[in-house]
This record gives sequence, structure tokens and C-alpha cells, in this order.
Amino acid sequence: MFTPFWLALQLLTRLPVPPQPYPTPQDWGRSVVTYPLVGFLIGLLLVLLHWLLADTDPGVQAALLLVGWTLITGGIHLKGLANSADAWSEGHADRQRTLEILREPRSGPVAMLVLMITLIMKFAALSVLAAESALEIFLLAPVMGRAVMVAMLMTTPYVSLDAIGAERAAHMPRQGAMWTLLAVVAGTLFLVSWGGILLLLLLLLGSYLIRRMMMQRIGGVTDDTLGAVCELAEAGVLVMVVLVWG
Repeated sequence: MFTPFWLALQLLTRLPVPPQPYPTPQDWGRSVVTYPLVGFLIGLLLVLLHWLLADTDPGVQAALLLVGWTLITGGIHLKGLANSADAWSEGHADRQRTLEILREPRSGPVAMLVLMITLIMKFAALSVLAAESALEIFLLAPVMGRAVMVAMLMTTPYVSLDAIGAERAAHMPRQGAMWTLLAVVAGTLFLVSWGGILLLLLLLLGSYLIRRMMMQRIGGVTDDTLGAVCELAEAGVLVMVVLVWG
């Protein structure tokens, strides 16, 4: 019963999971629907860490929250962001060259620069949010990052040669994924009221622009670009909340 969720948890985090039977392609597809649930679990762990560090300076707390966040995920999405940054900068608008760079494990200077900027943005926003004890945003950011991954897989062709990734894309139950996204929308409105509408619209606009860029360059998404989208969505949510609501 819990195989899809455990698969998602195993793929997207470094948290221990119970031993699982060998997954079928259908299991991999159904696991996509539980991605935002994995994000909610990550958010709960961030809230718990915030409570444990309640008397800590907000800047120090933000740094520790960011370290904890990265340890929970194992930096898997940061790796995707780094590879995507290198591919877009060195691919020179060539689809085949871009895909080749995405498959390379090494990271260049552009990747390091993009990672630093993204982590600095997260740290700065977390400093403000920690000072305000904005627990609802700690919950929302990881959920929204993974909800965007689900939306991308629903609307965008999968172009990677990775077998597991192709199985996830091919066997994802679209009706279940749609209900999951609607649940994320409802949860956002519940946690941040009508301000959630603006947050969702800004996230939708950013996702559309990134999807358009991926379609123009490589004709779809890969595992690395999905990871990049997740990281950018998380950072975007944190920063947008601070900019719009202070």
C-alpha cells in the first residue's frame, strides 16, 4: 500500500525507509503523485528544527535550517540545478550538446555560481522567516517545489534516456496527479489565506517561463531539470513571501 510513497521518499530524500519489494513501472508512476507529501514531511522536519532552535539568532538558525534541509534531501535537487546551469550555459542553444552536458557528472564555474546565488537567496529569506516564526512557509516551500515537479511531468514530455525516469513519466496516473495539485492549492489557501492566490499565480508564471525555456532548448524535461525546477521553486516561494509580505 505504501510502496509508491516509500519509493518517492527514497528517491527524493536520504531518510531511511522500510525494505521494499522490487518496484514495478506502475509503482514508479504512482510514486510521482506522492512527491508533495514528501515535501510536507520535509517541511514538518524544518518546523521541528525551528522549534528546537527557537532561542537561536535568526541568522544562525537560517544557516542550520539550510544545512538540515540539504542533509534531508542529500542535495539531490541542487545537483540537478548545477547540471542544468552548466548545460544551459555551455550548450550554446544546441539540443544535443545540452543533453550531453546534462549527463556529465562534473560541475563547472557557472554551476557553482548558480548554486551560491540560490543558497544565498534561501539563507536570506530563511533569516527573515525564522525571526517571524513563519512556520506555514517552512511547510509550503518544500511542498510547492515538489508540486511543480508533478505539474511539469504532467504537461511536459520526458526526454531523458534514464529508464526509471521514463517509467515515472509514462505511468504517472494523471487524475491522481491532478487531485494532488488541487490539494496543494487548497492547502496553500488554508495556510496563507488569500495571499496564497498571489503566491500561486507568481509560481505558475515562473513555472511557465521555465517550461517554455526547456521546451525551446531540449524539447522537454529530464531528471536534472526537474531537480532544478524544484530548487528554483523553493527559493522563489521563500523570497516572494519576504518581498511581498515582508
